Amino acid sequence: MPAPQKKLLFCTAGLLSLGCALGAAAAVGSQLWVRGSILCSTGALLVNASGPELHKFIGAIQYGLFSGQRVRQCGLGGRPLHFSFFPDLLRIIPASIHVSVILFCTVLIVFALVGAGFFMFNAFGSPYETLHGPVGLYLWSFISCSCGCLIMILFSSEVKIHHLSEKIANFKEGTFTFKTHSEQFANSFWTILVCSLVHFLNTLLIRFAGFEFPFSKSEESGTITGAVDLMY
Repeated sequence: MPAPQKKLLFCTAGLLSLGCALGAAAAVGSQLWVRGSILCSTGALLVNASGPELHKFIGAIQYGLFSGQRVRQCGLGGRPLHFSFFPDLLRIIPASIHVSVILFCTVLIVFALVGAGFFMFNAFGSPYETLHGPVGLYLWSFISCSCGCLIMILFSSEVKIHHLSEKIANFKEGTFTFKTHSEQFANSFWTILVCSLVHFLNTLLIRFAGFEFPFSKSEESGTITGAVDLMY
């Protein structure tokens, strides 16, 4: 492939990696990972609420990785409440999973920035055949894409399997019991998905630039060597 086209591909991949790093950083700091509604089941059972009356007992909840807010609805009007994961909710949430999600988000941001720098270096500099060159570009993109996938898997398990929204809603609630009425992942969660897809796209851009996938050359050379040995 001609040099100008390689520069264009690497510059595009570098800008995409930089955009992913900024998007992931914004997602980590936001409260838009999960958005849903919670039902005050105790209050609804006391008055046998159904139909339109049931809406008086349905509040809202949204949260991110560090904090969130919910509206407590138990028939007497909504009362907004703010909460923080650290240190308030550490005793009731799966802390190891939650900390792992934050850790992988940090790794994703760091390696996305590293990848952006090396893409620009390969576009305008003189890369080596080691981690400065295509092998490094494949490595940074693979790590970033893998981290994004792990973030989504771990956070999904925390929300769906461990019922994170219900645990938050029932935190320090002695009289009333709350249940999840509806729940969906919000913008920040899907931002991580986009980042993973972009890093996968970057690996394809590296391939389109004319660089083989790692270890493909060694496999080919091993096959040739084996054929030569058979001849003798």
